[in-house]
Amino acid sequence: MNTKLISILSALSIPYEKIEHPPVYTSEQARRLVPKRSASSAKNLFLKDKKSRNFYLLVFDDQKKLNIKELSKQIGSTRLSLASPEQLDQLLEVEPGAVSLLALVNDPDQVVQLLFDRELWETNSLQCHPLVNTETLVIPMRAVRRFLEYVGHKVRLVDLP
Repeated sequence: MNTKLISILSALSIPYEKIEHPPVYTSEQARRLVPKRSASSAKNLFLKDKKSRNFYLLVFDDQKKLNIKELSKQIGSTRLSLASPEQLDQLLEVEPGAVSLLALVNDPDQVVQLLFDRELWETNSLQCHPLVNTETLVIPMRAVRRFLEYVGHKVRLVDLP
């Protein structure tokens, strides 16, 4: 786990349970390989608009299917698509498979906009990768909100059916 992230979680008194597991790259793999907890499991997608001017981290329930055209309309964006691994590395300093809202610690200029599924936002606790895909942290949502406030990222709630 990233020492910078550990220091921040500690300084903010953010409680978490750490779960170690084999590397996971998809939500489907995580459902099979990450030991079950009562926390909600999120899918995290790093998206960009058509001209790569705007970047978004979308956090939503991993059981939901995303209609990317509807999401584009909802946020008033041009066509959205997955950003490249290079863009992910440049802006959030993580590799595919390790994307999570905790990676916003690496975006001090708030270049990446955070989109959060409204239903997931209301959950009690959330599973998040701590910048690697071989560990998962279970964090209470009140602490997730404190972390996001600390890193300066405003949450835009979206409605995903």
